[in-house]
Amino acid sequence: MQTIQFSDFQKVEIRIGTIIQAEIFSEAKKPAYKLLVDLGELGIKKSSAQITENYVPENLVGKHVICICNFPPKQIANIMSEVLVTGFHDQNGHVVLATSDLPVPNGTKLY
Repeated sequence: MQTIQFSDFQKVEIRIGTIIQAEIFSEAKKPAYKLLVDLGELGIKKSSAQITENYVPENLVGKHVICICNFPPKQIANIMSEVLVTGFHDQNGHVVLATSDLPVPNGTKLY
């Protein structure tokens, strides 16, 4: 594992948001959902997430997720993804979303 300086960590905008909309992203090359994430003062941002193995769209709405907010936007099929919703691979290699165990305001930064 490569070590980094604390100042490198401080450059990454890791914030929590709430998924307010989730739908099947049929235009994506790999199975994915289109998400709208409310990030408080940063606004509502779009994301594409390959999380179809462990989640269905109707169960994602209201879920608090940890996002990387300062990557440049990335074109994915017909949408511009504005944030990266983070997660971990489970024992089968499918993504489990990174969340908070207690509610905090949308847009709160990880320290």
